[in-house]
Amino acid sequence: MTSDSIVPGENADPFLNEPTPRDEAPQFVLPLVVRIERDAPPARTDALETAARAVLTILSDERAVGDGEWAQVMRDWQDARIRKVVRRARGAEWRRAEALPGITVTGKSAEVRVFPPVPLDGWPKDLARLQVSGTDLDDPEPPADADPTAPVLWLNPDLDMSAGKTMAQTGHGAQLAWWELSDEERTAWRQAGFPLSVRTADPARWTELTSSGLPLVKDAGFTEVAPGSATVVTEHPALRRRG
Repeated sequence: MTSDSIVPGENADPFLNEPTPRDEAPQFVLPLVVRIERDAPPARTDALETAARAVLTILSDERAVGDGEWAQVMRDWQDARIRKVVRRARGAEWRRAEALPGITVTGKSAEVRVFPPVPLDGWPKDLARLQVSGTDLDDPEPPADADPTAPVLWLNPDLDMSAGKTMAQTGHGAQLAWWELSDEERTAWRQAGFPLSVRTADPARWTELTSSGLPLVKDAGFTEVAPGSATVVTEHPALRRRG
């Protein structure tokens, strides 16, 4: 399902750069910081998967829902454009980032810290000084086939995006799936530790996926790709069964 059809009571796409009622609300961004040490950078696929799990982790955190301390800013962020920005840190930069309120999610080789949303022009100085560029990562060896019994975030094979850009897109894909799930399905996914894979789809498979009715991310086109580019399809088993 495209992202503009999963927001209750609204048809405005939360990602695309077209004027909608979402633009009238105060604008926020969800910061994510990936740890990239010079001598031990994370594997690309692991960083993508860890970023997606980080988004799911903060969406489900008790501080982000109900009367939690982050709940209001999370609601404000989700009522406006859904923006995510990935920055990189190492050494002392990473330690300063860890000192700020947030959640660190660890993968096999990756560490990603996600923070409560901040105003577009109101970043904490220790995050604002971090670089957005320089998040190019590689996989030491090709990733194994995705587990067909767990969610898979499929990447568009025709797009060449930096690791940082792709981390934001996988975060979008995970969030769209989260919105689509029932409370029972969300609980099951969370209790299992948010298992998921990120893989690049074969061209023929991508064509099938984009017309499948599964959550589809279309990018606003602020950076790297053209506006409206389809970047990620999230194939969650619970959503696949509904189709």
